[in-house]
Amino acid sequence: MSTYTEKVGEKLNDLLEKTYDAEKGYSKAAENTDHALLKAFFERKSKERKNFGNTLKTEIHGFGQQAEKGGSITGAAHRTWMDIKAFFSADSPEAMLEEAIRGEKAAVEEYEDVLSDTSLPSSTSKILTDQMHQIKADLNRIKRLEDLR
Repeated sequence: MSTYTEKVGEKLNDLLEKTYDAEKGYSKAAENTDHALLKAFFERKSKERKNFGNTLKTEIHGFGQQAEKGGSITGAAHRTWMDIKAFFSADSPEAMLEEAIRGEKAAVEEYEDVLSDTSLPSSTSKILTDQMHQIKADLNRIKRLEDLR
């Protein structure tokens, strides 16, 4: 039988922190582009990650643990890098798409890592599987957006 352990709680909190980072990163990307399709995509992704975070937070609280309250220092540095890259890059939509693809691939790997924990409660496993599938679907959309440049 699977149980919610402290180790699972730590992994979920790490994932939650990265979800906050992604939410803020997508919001920052939306601010840094004038490309209408990209702006809409990044705004939708930011809202999606906010919803992912709220769901993860509820799951963590449901098992009696404290949830992380914000993003990471690494995430803040990445958003600053995106600002700099957008400012200096003549091809900023392409640069932002590349960063989005890199971030989505990393997110899938992180989800797969947490899902490989056999002690996950079924409710947690379902939430993470659903979120990971959404990220994978959006990764395919991002790749199609590359053709719109």
